[in-house]
Amino acid sequence: MLLLRFVVAAEAYAQPDMHPAFSVILLTTLIGAGQGLFLALFTVQSYAVVGLLPAVEGRAFYAAGAALALALTAGGLVASFFHLGRPERAWRSATQWRTSWLAREVIALPAFMGALALWGTLHALGWPPVLATLPHGTAVELTLVVGIAATLLAFALYVCTGMIYACLRFLAEWHTPLTPLNYVLMGGASGFTLGAAWAALGSPPHARFLAGWAVVLTLLAAIGRIASLWRNARLKPRSTLQSAIGIKHPKVVQRSQGFMGGSFNTREFFHGKGAPLLRGVKWYFVAAAFALPAAMVAAGPASAGWLLAAFAVQYSGLIAERWFFFAQANHPQNLYYQAIS
Repeated sequence: MLLLRFVVAAEAYAQPDMHPAFSVILLTTLIGAGQGLFLALFTVQSYAVVGLLPAVEGRAFYAAGAALALALTAGGLVASFFHLGRPERAWRSATQWRTSWLAREVIALPAFMGALALWGTLHALGWPPVLATLPHGTAVELTLVVGIAATLLAFALYVCTGMIYACLRFLAEWHTPLTPLNYVLMGGASGFTLGAAWAALGSPPHARFLAGWAVVLTLLAAIGRIASLWRNARLKPRSTLQSAIGIKHPKVVQRSQGFMGGSFNTREFFHGKGAPLLRGVKWYFVAAAFALPAAMVAAGPASAGWLLAAFAVQYSGLIAERWFFFAQANHPQNLYYQAIS
């Protein structure tokens, strides 16, 4: 082989992993938190409509909360453009919606943002026309209908984002129903934690309610993510170094890259970090994204400062989790490019 120099040896190299792009990390964590914050706000409204919670006093809680959720999703959208080679052509990706989960995400994200903006605007204007009255007397306002539409779009966006990675059969670490499930749970957990902090600022009677849901969602997210870690640790690759290069000898190892410069393959599918760092990042995100915020929200006071601190800890953990999510994936091409000289 001209590109690679292999020798028979008794040792084996571990497969290098994907190179995480921080623009995509920010995209997925910011829009996830924005979606979760809206779901927290709309949960309060829905419970209040049926009398399970007291009504929120004033319009600022929903209107300004929607603006914050919209700012988070817009920040994620802006971050995504830094990962594009030709940002001005981004709109073309939506044309492949029949076959591409990325195209569906491109459609679902602005649709959700539009519904969220409309929901917040209706609350800001104080214009809740009653569209219908249920038999038991509950009034169905326009904000409720728009909120239901935004909720469906939020879940559709979660699924689309997760399925971008779960649909890739050749990346076994991602190809599992746990991937979209974890996107839903982690986004919801961070959003409800932020929602609890927002309620402590603007509607204190609802802070404990949202804090309780934040703890539940964080624990469920921890179960889902730990389940994926357990699964991935037991994966056995279908391809081997021997099948990658067509050599049947039982012990083959690459000693050098075989060429002087790097390439797209060696840059985009290698993170260049050692196993100790990956282990450290894994334990950090398990603690910071799940254990610490759940404990802080459950045991701490329902004060805005404390809950904001819990959200900050959780979001830092989700940044680490998303980095690890990308870094852990073993691309099959790394069977070929194993040594970097």
